[in-house]
Amino acid sequence: MNPLSLNNYKQGIELASGMFNDLAFGYATQWKALHPDRRIIGYMPIYIPREIFHAHQILPVGLFGAGDRIPVVRGDAFFQSYICHIPRTVIECALNGNYDHFDGYIFPAICDVIRNLSGIFRVNFKDKYIKYLDFPQNFSADIGGVFYRTELDRLSSDVGKLNGTTATVESLNHAITLYNTNRHLLRALDDFRMESPHIISAVDYYLIRRAGAVLTIEDYNQFLQSMTDFAKTIVKEPEDKIRVVVSGAFCEQPPLGLIKTIENAGCYIVDDDFQLGQIWLTKDIPDDTDDPMGALVDAYLNDSIHSSAVFEGDRPKGDQLAKQVRDRNADGVIFCAPSFCDPALLDRPLLERAMDKHHIRHSGFQYHENLGQFHVIKEQAGTFADMIKLWE
Repeated sequence: MNPLSLNNYKQGIELASGMFNDLAFGYATQWKALHPDRRIIGYMPIYIPREIFHAHQILPVGLFGAGDRIPVVRGDAFFQSYICHIPRTVIECALNGNYDHFDGYIFPAICDVIRNLSGIFRVNFKDKYIKYLDFPQNFSADIGGVFYRTELDRLSSDVGKLNGTTATVESLNHAITLYNTNRHLLRALDDFRMESPHIISAVDYYLIRRAGAVLTIEDYNQFLQSMTDFAKTIVKEPEDKIRVVVSGAFCEQPPLGLIKTIENAGCYIVDDDFQLGQIWLTKDIPDDTDDPMGALVDAYLNDSIHSSAVFEGDRPKGDQLAKQVRDRNADGVIFCAPSFCDPALLDRPLLERAMDKHHIRHSGFQYHENLGQFHVIKEQAGTFADMIKLWE
């Protein structure tokens, strides 16, 4: 199915669902077949500056694990039992040949597990380009900015050699324009769903955003516009549910069944961090400068969204989460973190105390990427929803 020739909302969801379940990344394979002189780079969550890859005519493809869709056999040999699940399925897919048509991998700085996974890939896939992309934890322009600029210049040089291209001012500015448009479209769809969360189910909304990890930015922008237009024609009555912000699932993604369980338990998810990298930057990046790489650096330093994977500095994460709740007119927060996710679980007590300070109700649980039983979670989320209704 062509993302540019959709006739209705259902077709769009079928397309997005198909890409979600396609662990061989057929869309990327076809793209490379049409452009055999170009390259595909797989990247781990959360955020990478995809504009650089577009400027080098490279297709960046998100790697978010495989959940329960494959048995993990060899992947378990690389990590201890107390490590989160996402690196196991990523290395399992790589060893199974699912990523054979990829030319390299980017491992952004999220945690020690992802850092170690980059080393495992270096050892096992010596013919591929492997990059651990470090991000500044100091947001001063003369310290973190200089460091990050060096990282981005090195990344651009590396992928340019890989693809035989040069990122020009014009190509970078053009890429920035496309991704600015993408963020506008995502926010428009997000705002529509905030006002009418009953129109687009939480699972559908997740699948629509997840498609952005596979499609070219040109195809994805058109797909987003089409899905927003289709959604506005849907007529559906709202249900008696509370509105919640889900926090903590920024890297290892929750199973679709878990997202559906939260909604079925009486909660409209009006905001979340499932696909955080797509909305990482909160403002447009200038797309007409003589130094677009510098514009990317400034955007990261000054306009990044909050995350447990980033040092908060003078921007307390709890206050930012409270603002997120207020902006979305939410009734509470559900802390939904993967088991053994150090960044999320270490931040959770601090965020819970911040919610208490702001008088925001909250509940929480942990999940596993391949978890298949949601009865307890449904009971917990349902009880949370019922308590808020009673309190109100």
